[in-house]
Amino acid sequence: MKSLSTYITGAAAVALLATAPSASAESLAGRWDASVTINGTVIPFRLDLSADGPDFRGTLFNGDETQTTTFASHGSSEVVLRLDHYLTNIIASERNGELVGKVQMRNDKDANGSAFRAVRYVAPSAALANLPDISGVWEIPHETNKGEKAWRFIVKQKGADLQAAILRVDGDTGALTGRFNNGTFVISHFDGSRPSLMHVTPQADGTLSIVQQGSNRDGTLTAYRPEVARAKGLPEPANYTAHTTVRDPHEVFAFNFPDTTGTLRSNEDPRFKGKVVLAIVTGTWCPNCHDEAQYLVPLYKKYRDRGLEIVALDFEEPEQQDELARVKAFVAKYGVEYTYLIAGAPAEMWEKVPQAVNLNTWPATIFVGRDGTVKLIHAGFAAPASGEFNTQLRSEFESTIERLLAERVSTQDQ
Repeated sequence: MKSLSTYITGAAAVALLATAPSASAESLAGRWDASVTINGTVIPFRLDLSADGPDFRGTLFNGDETQTTTFASHGSSEVVLRLDHYLTNIIASERNGELVGKVQMRNDKDANGSAFRAVRYVAPSAALANLPDISGVWEIPHETNKGEKAWRFIVKQKGADLQAAILRVDGDTGALTGRFNNGTFVISHFDGSRPSLMHVTPQADGTLSIVQQGSNRDGTLTAYRPEVARAKGLPEPANYTAHTTVRDPHEVFAFNFPDTTGTLRSNEDPRFKGKVVLAIVTGTWCPNCHDEAQYLVPLYKKYRDRGLEIVALDFEEPEQQDELARVKAFVAKYGVEYTYLIAGAPAEMWEKVPQAVNLNTWPATIFVGRDGTVKLIHAGFAAPASGEFNTQLRSEFESTIERLLAERVSTQDQ
């Protein structure tokens, strides 16, 4: 990942910043209709800028979900918004009341990033009549190399406004939001990562046509109501607690990796011995892992005094492992207090966690009992955008933790 100084040097940066004097930070405050252009697809998102004295910040909205900048500055010629926990930067200049510039993200295909533009928010026109109601849960037949046969599509609708998410075995797309326009719902998502645009069109046969753009999953999908899918004999979505198993339920779950200071931590440490442990296979490059961390932080605070420990087995790209810049920003951003271990590169996951069978989701949560053996593995993480499935996951996580905390083991078993 190039440093920020690298992004704003050279002729391209001079052209970007050589504009008329920009407005003050206070005058830029407010709601903006922003967009990032990926592979020719313009993906809209909501951006709020706020200024309170020296405190200048940006907030990206996706329905009820928000991501605030880890750093923001407003100079005489540019606005810089950084989301260091994603390694994402937005660099723009003010031109005639608009913000124009670039979004720099992990794995950019263009070395200069992707085009960014923002204009002042304008409220939508009056409510539309004769709107189709597509709220609720749908299923999308879709085979993947992870063994999935179907995904879920969860929709929350209020008049012409829509909030939706596709839930896969790894987790969901984040909340896609938008409105009904010319016979289709146009919804999008960008939170510093996973940019996506979808056109959701009700069909005469009762199905939904979902056209995805701007992501590595571009294409057209068909969604059915669950009862219709069953009647047609279509496959069901994955069982998140049966997708990944363990090779030997009597084998102690072992790990021994360095933390962010380089100190080795293992399952034999007193902090883990005899405790209920959630071992999280994760990576800060993974958006669904960001979703889970925001749930794990308060979960750990709730149960740690009763004997719960959480340990992240983190897999980062080789180029990230020296300075751990994104890991440190991730830990600081979400207030992570549980143990964070650097287990290796993503390609090493199967070698470093050999006890898990069919381990192929990011994240995966391994529930370890007081006796040190694996009791359950939950594949993926359904975030709040997944509605009832997030509620169900929270209930299952906490009931499993309560049950494991209540178990006692003899000293000879430890």
